[in-house]
Amino acid sequence: MDDTTGLATYRDAAGLARTPPRTPGELTGPQKAAALIVALGVDLASRVLRHLADSEIELVMLEVANAGALTPDVQHRVVQEFLETTLAQEYFKRGGLEYARTALEQALGAQRAGDIMQRLIASNQVRPFSFAQRSDPGVIANFLRDEHPQTAALVLAHLLPEQAARVLGDLGPETKADVARRVALMDRAAPDIIREVERVLEHKLTADYALDDARAGGLRALVQILNRVDRPTEKNILETLEALDPELAEQIKKQLFVFEDIINLDNRSLQRVLREVDLSRELPLALKVASEELKAKMLQNLSERAGENLKEDISFLGPVRLRDVEEAQQKIVGTVRRLDEAGEIVLSRGGGEDVIV
Repeated sequence: MDDTTGLATYRDAAGLARTPPRTPGELTGPQKAAALIVALGVDLASRVLRHLADSEIELVMLEVANAGALTPDVQHRVVQEFLETTLAQEYFKRGGLEYARTALEQALGAQRAGDIMQRLIASNQVRPFSFAQRSDPGVIANFLRDEHPQTAALVLAHLLPEQAARVLGDLGPETKADVARRVALMDRAAPDIIREVERVLEHKLTADYALDDARAGGLRALVQILNRVDRPTEKNILETLEALDPELAEQIKKQLFVFEDIINLDNRSLQRVLREVDLSRELPLALKVASEELKAKMLQNLSERAGENLKEDISFLGPVRLRDVEEAQQKIVGTVRRLDEAGEIVLSRGGGEDVIV
């Protein structure tokens, strides 16, 4: 160490005389990493270093050599900053930017929460509109329909491409091209504008989710209930509803048993269903987008020759309309329900296996 300035100095990794930093804010990234490595101890530090590139390890270890120039208070505050940032990242992953800010304010106070969030954003660990990546594209599109096309373009430019494509597809036909053009011509946007649009969108999405949580009942709720009652109860309810509201009864029937539920049929019941199905056209079409597990179950219950034919028919289909696939699946579901009602197959009801004698 030297004493050329009236303050203790030290030689940094480049051999230059430096005054020891007095706050974490005066430290570079490698210096903070070095302080943290020293604080972790040899065992933990060695495990952390395994995840760094050789060039990063070299840079950090050069600073570790000078870490003794840091006062215990500065080292303690570096560790505290790391813990606070890690906590903020965890809150952000759970519920987004506003959730993280609110949780930190409750835990640490508004001033410290603001400082932590500012560090998090400045370090590029929070991508703008990242909270929206967990949101339904249809909900985002509903929000953007009433906004200026430039606002819509700003949001789309920050979403993942797959999600942005679905949002764009849900926008009105008269605005799609305009929004797409603005995305293409966009270079950069002012940070304060991004933050304001982000704040409004997150507030809107949070409000929509809260409304969803407050909703109860509905067709989906009834289907979930009927899927868990015994067969006689379900039959009684459906017969009564057919007399009172035939359209509602039909909607419920369509949702009670879906195509993928066929995987829950026992082999004997599935073989009975397959005898009623067009194996050369209807079944290959229905299995076009089915899970591999369901395809395997179908093949297990066909003869070897029929299974080979089925695999060939699926591979020869080529591109097909999703509507045609859904119609084929619905026909097979109708067959399943018809055979179930006739007592020729057994569907599991009431959360357990039916007793077969």
